[in-house]
Amino acid sequence: MAQFDFDLFVIGAGSGGVRAARMAAALGKRVAIAEDRYLGGTCVNVGCVPKKLFVYGAHYGEDFHDAQAYGWQMDSKPRFNWEQLRDNKNKEINRLNSVYASLLENSGAQLIDGFARLLDAHSVAVNDKTYSAENILIATGGWPFVPDFPGSQHVITSNEVFYLEQFPEKALVVGGGYIAVEFAGILNGLGADTELIYRKDLFLRGFDRDVREFVRNEIRKKGVGLNFNTQVQSVEKLENGRFRAQLDTGQSIDADTILYATGRKPKTQGLGLADAGVATADDGTILVNDYFQTNVPSIYALGDVVGRLELTPVALAEGMALVKYLYQDSHSVLDYTGIPTAVFSQPSIGTVGLSEEQALEKGYKIAIYRSIFKALKHTLSGSEERCLMKMVVDQGTDKVLGVHMVGAEAGEIMQGIAVALKAGATKTVFDETIGIHPTSAEEFVTMREPVVP
Repeated sequence: MAQFDFDLFVIGAGSGGVRAARMAAALGKRVAIAEDRYLGGTCVNVGCVPKKLFVYGAHYGEDFHDAQAYGWQMDSKPRFNWEQLRDNKNKEINRLNSVYASLLENSGAQLIDGFARLLDAHSVAVNDKTYSAENILIATGGWPFVPDFPGSQHVITSNEVFYLEQFPEKALVVGGGYIAVEFAGILNGLGADTELIYRKDLFLRGFDRDVREFVRNEIRKKGVGLNFNTQVQSVEKLENGRFRAQLDTGQSIDADTILYATGRKPKTQGLGLADAGVATADDGTILVNDYFQTNVPSIYALGDVVGRLELTPVALAEGMALVKYLYQDSHSVLDYTGIPTAVFSQPSIGTVGLSEEQALEKGYKIAIYRSIFKALKHTLSGSEERCLMKMVVDQGTDKVLGVHMVGAEAGEIMQGIAVALKAGATKTVFDETIGIHPTSAEEFVTMREPVVP
């Protein structure tokens, strides 16, 4: 509408915000997008991309060891250079930042560098300048949360761990979610003596129990110290530069780095939600309907800030769905069922659909198919790493409700499985599918007998 500066003003240039801005601009809409930190959001800068690069780096230690069984001889022990990995990662992230800037520019969207704040239902202030928009989209994502306790100023989060000046000899990771589990594996794999502390009895809450227990055992094999039912009471800095974490068990752990991965909260501080009358939940997430519309009709929100599934592909899908709703008269609702995910732990996890526990809670009468084995590679390598594959099947319809895997390339394998589940595949379809031999993935089409009747 002519009375507004823009048809759509996007606050936050992460995955969801950039996708929405680009799509809307491609449809000829006048779009602005404001970002005060870095283009690409958490995923590109301090999330998925750099984390996966670090995971690749962390695997090489085991690969060098395993290679010897395959005839590769090394005259000296490989030496890890943290600065080289960190700086090479930084170069790649800078390149991606430039790619995002070019994508936005080429789409016709106007990129505004600065912190954006809502003034009212149609106005946004950035750098002391006010812009008006017919619609406003909030896509500011999440931010690491560290609880308040004595010495909390001495710990770091997943934001800072990517930029450490020195790699720690001893690292302490606090948390039980996928970020904590992933970084415990990364730090351990790169050579740090690593301990993980979690306040409950088992990490990765929400995942299938078999998966959680299996990963626990595999991570312990790799040398990560696991401390469950344990909490940090305080942290102090020692004269030697290290940090001492005092635990509620009466013990203490000294470490060079203490990484807190204890959750994330919506990044909305100073955003002006109250000024614009935008309603939020008790946990700070912005409340939206099926079309990402807040209680203020002209203001929308998506991505991690709305607290649904905090995954980059989900934010991208939400951005596309919103633009179709606003400008292409689409009223289709995004389907959040059957979304696959991966945890890049060591070994990695891939999962799609219902866990065994979720299926039982929903009242299904289920059959469980499970296989635990040593991958062919490790029959020579000498590694004790094992692989888990599991299927949850509805006995009434033969439909596969969930598939779970722990092992090498679990995420890559699970992407294809997710397509099958989205198409409604039954266990019979899996059984009738010819496997690719020799692969680990073929196990999913050769599991014949259920372990639970």
